[in-house]
Amino acid sequence: MTSVPVKSIDPDTAQSLADLFKTLGDPTRIKILSLLTKTEEMRVCDIADSLVMGQSAISHQLRVLRAARLVKFRRDGKEVLYSIDDDHVMKLLGQGIEHVQHA
Repeated sequence: MTSVPVKSIDPDTAQSLADLFKTLGDPTRIKILSLLTKTEEMRVCDIADSLVMGQSAISHQLRVLRAARLVKFRRDGKEVLYSIDDDHVMKLLGQGIEHVQHA
């Protein structure tokens, strides 16, 4: 096995990374991200229906994910559509799934 050298991480970067992992430490947030990787955009009500949860609970989790820059939103009239923020999020989620499923 080859190891990738990790450069020294400054305290601010270490804290930001720890905060990111805390955000990802919630199963509901992981499920939301997983749903959003399968589609371009989703409304809160569609996410709530898919996860059999209330819209209020989903909205709260989406606010947390938005604050961590893991999801973004756009307005289309009265609707708000959510999507994965960028490819980094897709890669991070994919790598995490690969790691936990590795035997």
